[in-house]
Amino acid sequence: MSAPLTIIGSGMAGIGLLRQLRALDAQRPVTLITADSGDDYAKPLLSTGFAKRLPPDRLAARSPLRVAEQLGAVVRTHTRVEAIDLATRTLQIGAERLPWSELVLATGAAPAVPFPVPEAVGGRVFSINDLDDYRAFHGTLEALGRPGRVAIIGAGLVGCEFANDLLAGGHEVSLVAPEPAPLPRLLPEPLGRALGEAFEEAGMLLSLGVGVRALEAAGADVGLALDDGSYLEADLVLVATGLRPRTALAEAAGLAVSAAGIHTDRHLTTSVPGVHALGDVACVDGMNAMYVQPLQASAKALALTLTGTPTPVSYGPWPVVVKTPLRPVVALPPASPPARWRIEGEAGNFTALAESEDGRLIGFALTGACVRRKVELARVAPPLLG
Repeated sequence: MSAPLTIIGSGMAGIGLLRQLRALDAQRPVTLITADSGDDYAKPLLSTGFAKRLPPDRLAARSPLRVAEQLGAVVRTHTRVEAIDLATRTLQIGAERLPWSELVLATGAAPAVPFPVPEAVGGRVFSINDLDDYRAFHGTLEALGRPGRVAIIGAGLVGCEFANDLLAGGHEVSLVAPEPAPLPRLLPEPLGRALGEAFEEAGMLLSLGVGVRALEAAGADVGLALDDGSYLEADLVLVATGLRPRTALAEAAGLAVSAAGIHTDRHLTTSVPGVHALGDVACVDGMNAMYVQPLQASAKALALTLTGTPTPVSYGPWPVVVKTPLRPVVALPPASPPARWRIEGEAGNFTALAESEDGRLIGFALTGACVRRKVELARVAPPLLG
């Protein structure tokens, strides 16, 4: 029997690719290997579960067994690939050597924690990047038997979405970040402040413009010493300070990587033919876009390439919809710093247009009632990767 196409990673990238492949080729042998539980779920739903009172298992659409049955693949869960041997086209898994015909690395990204977490509070400090992480955090929060006090460190996309969701779920939330306003990578500061005001009006405690100097045990709580001299206590801490592509396996194998991810061309092919990268781990033609729509476009294009129709990926002008119902936010961040932001609006309802030196629209950000302009502006905005 010939060696299978092998996918490492079972997140939206890995399972999404498998689904696209099966729509084109029902017969090709495929093995999917994952270090986690292998459930099929939509990652964006993780930051909506508390408001909807959904337990973790309700977020999983299919078990790994159902994935294997319905998509005709061998699915190996809780299996860690230790090395890739490009010369023999095998994977090292303990004493096993598993052959592959073509390889797709969909290993995602790992939370970046910029400070040490003392052992004394390790069981109460979390990051959420997959369903297994969510299960652990949800279980610990539920075990309190009461609404929890949660300190969220980081006011980017993940931090703001979980802050909104946890607050809507009845928990007490503190949001801590060194930036002066939420969503600094997506919004110009006046729009970020509008989101922060909505959070505060709903009862959230914001500590912005300050960093975390140390975490420590404070009785049964976690103490957060901030670098402005202030101090917070919480039942649990959720660290949402960004993601780093998981490139170690690829780098050890000799593939071209950087801090932005595994380098690929527009066909998602790495520096070695027959080896591809997809999703949050991939730096495609110099761009790493950790959003759902680019991932889905990449999975579709790569499935075509792997089934005999070489297809370069392109990323359209897909706005990012931030799940903060307290103040809706939509943003299409410009690929390069704009010459200026042109901002209009009031009372939390803002339109911000990112313009180039010659006045072209290169991105936008919308809050409140202005999010209805999303489709209109996306039609005239440039693609992320044309």
